[in-house]
Amino acid sequence: MGGTSFSVPAGAVAALVGPNGAGKTTTIRTLCGILRPTSGRLRVADADLASEPLLVKKRTAYVPDDPPLFDTLTVIEHLQFIASAYRVMDWRADADLLLQRFNLSEKANTLASELSRGMRQKVAIACAYLRQPNVLLLDEPMTGLDPPSIRTLKQTIREQSQRGATILVSSHLLSLVDDLCDFLVLIRGGNVVFSGPMIEARSQFGGVSGSLEEVFFRLTGESEDAEVGAVSDD
Repeated sequence: MGGTSFSVPAGAVAALVGPNGAGKTTTIRTLCGILRPTSGRLRVADADLASEPLLVKKRTAYVPDDPPLFDTLTVIEHLQFIASAYRVMDWRADADLLLQRFNLSEKANTLASELSRGMRQKVAIACAYLRQPNVLLLDEPMTGLDPPSIRTLKQTIREQSQRGATILVSSHLLSLVDDLCDFLVLIRGGNVVFSGPMIEARSQFGGVSGSLEEVFFRLTGESEDAEVGAVSDD
């Protein structure tokens, strides 16, 4: 993805969008160190990924679109494990608040293998929040969530931004990220076709509606009939 070059300001909530196969998941996995870049330089949370990979991983939390939980651990044991692995002190009070916030308190002692898809997603998000990372990388985080949980997620993403975290949200649900994100990174075929404030994207490419959907279609040249409602695990 030699044409992928962008910078997201600290504290911003950025939408990473693009057509199927554009490279969104690849971009996120590269930023958090799971994939090795073929060229170029990556700085994440004020650390160089090549020379300071452990520092990047310490400051960054990644929630994939299908979180790989430990089936033999309970919900609260997942939070305990994260607290131990990342040396989070006095974690229990924060963990209890996160369980309440995501309506998981009654599932605290339930094994991950017994959770629904949406519940597993919420556990992964709670684990990421518990660390209070500098950067949050969320790949299709609303998959499997019901409307109340989506509202909670959007509220908590704003709160994470307010405490100073930078959030990059990859999603095909343009209507749901349109009012959430203040920064846009739009990619197609591994190339960045726009990177900048959402208000600027709307002003330049949003037409009469000024919507993110309109920006998407104008910059990618995708057919509206083919793209609306599409979901991909690219």
